[in-house]
Amino acid sequence: MSSIEAFILGIIQGLTEFLPISSTGHLYIGRHLFGLDEAGLLLDTLMHIGTLLAVFVFYQNEWKQLIKKPFSKLTLLLVVGTLPAVVVGLLFKDFFDAISVSGKTIGWEFIFTGIILFIADKKRKGTKTMEELTWKDALFIGSFQALAIFPAVSRSGLTIAAALFKGMERKSAAYFSFLLSTPAILGGIILQGKDVLGGKVEQISFFPLFIGTLASALFGYLAINWMINLLKKQSLNVFGYYVVILGVSIVILQYLHVF
Repeated sequence: MSSIEAFILGIIQGLTEFLPISSTGHLYIGRHLFGLDEAGLLLDTLMHIGTLLAVFVFYQNEWKQLIKKPFSKLTLLLVVGTLPAVVVGLLFKDFFDAISVSGKTIGWEFIFTGIILFIADKKRKGTKTMEELTWKDALFIGSFQALAIFPAVSRSGLTIAAALFKGMERKSAAYFSFLLSTPAILGGIILQGKDVLGGKVEQISFFPLFIGTLASALFGYLAINWMINLLKKQSLNVFGYYVVILGVSIVILQYLHVF
């Protein structure tokens, strides 16, 4: 893998982690187009570390407060919201790893994400703020996050949608979605890290990995800021159309044995 390819994949990871269009699905497509199908585990792990750094830096004040007050309401909401993904990830890790490697279902998963975004966009007049969010709301949102263990189902898309379904205002929906991404990404890194430390990784030189990780962190930070501002006034439909068109295209190409 060249440094340019790693840089492009880092941009893809950074942008698509926080835009509601699925980072894992886009990374699969990017690696496939570059002929890097074997460059999976280590590359994905480091690029997720990049996006984890992005969300830590963007919400550094919030995380400082959580460290100072570990038993606050926000901590409870994040713990409850993370539990469904933890349960699903631990119980069905091998099953979803096999799906992710094959890529046979990603077209349908993109389409599913688009449908959820279309439905959620109709919920544009929510008024519930973070202060009004309950643990039941967090559990509901977390259950949608658990569905994003499918490789081309967007985690940010489904958690933002679930928050809108619960009547949250759009800015608060994005805020909670991105905060909730931190333990989810960290958990994924830990699970992948076991395999990395076990030697189940591809051989890639250090510099491309560094470039890819740096790009994912930088563009992840930009994507968080852009998405929060966009949700204040723009529709989710544009993302819905994008992933549906992408999904349909992949299904057709796979049927023709082109992709």
